[in-house]
Amino acid sequence: MKFLVLSISFLLCGCLGYPDTVRPVKEFELERYLGKWYEIARFDHSFERGLESITADYSVREDGGLSVRNCGYSVDKGKWRESNGKAYFVEDENTGYLKVSFFGPFYGSYVIFEIDKAEYKYAFVTSSSRSYVWFLARTPTVSQEQKNKFKETIKEKGFEPDNLIWVNHDTTTRTRDL
Repeated sequence: MKFLVLSISFLLCGCLGYPDTVRPVKEFELERYLGKWYEIARFDHSFERGLESITADYSVREDGGLSVRNCGYSVDKGKWRESNGKAYFVEDENTGYLKVSFFGPFYGSYVIFEIDKAEYKYAFVTSSSRSYVWFLARTPTVSQEQKNKFKETIKEKGFEPDNLIWVNHDTTTRTRDL
């Protein structure tokens, strides 16, 4: 069984769009977004439950889309899990609004609604509803100031910050078997 087969499980619903309180970032620069991101915080979902040290790696596909490789450590099973998907821009390559699929022909929204445009060090992402939100960063840890900014931003957008799970990235005793 693949980890995150529904990796960003909202994808199964095949829903596109986004909450009315968020807007995808403009002047998005794909080349700067590529590479590894660490999941800092998220809402609880069955497809990520029990996982720590979650990362997402983005690279360009031959067909012009993106490859998405999500990895996380299953505490219960004591091993790493991986899920691979694909993503395509919904509007244009300068707008942080993509459709992502980890399961067949079903796509869901991947909406980058805030990004550190100066250095691309963090990104705030949601889906087609307020049931999904992620704080991604280029490093496995961020400052308390950045955490507070994320909580304040999502609260302003109608998300419930008290429901956040802060992801543990302490992998000092784990070996990567992927």
